[in-house]
Amino acid sequence: MISTIDKATVIAANRHHAKDCGSTEVQIAILTERINSLQGHFKSHAKDHAGRRGLLLMVSKRNRLLRYLADTERVRYATLIKKLGLRK
Repeated sequence: MISTIDKATVIAANRHHAKDCGSTEVQIAILTERINSLQGHFKSHAKDHAGRRGLLLMVSKRNRLLRYLADTERVRYATLIKKLGLRK
């Protein structure tokens, strides 16, 4: 779980305009932050299978959003994956 302050920081770093809080880029950035925060949890709790299922659901949702962005706006997709450090 990410804090409200961290979420606001992620939104501010990825929004297009002042009131943007739900664009595809913002949703992908929030999911990426949540996924990265769960990585440490699973290193210390290897048998948390219910939590791992939630992680896989978040990863698949992020992949669907990335696929949508790649199909509709290729330039925005390329800048976002470079900014977030995805797909090396």
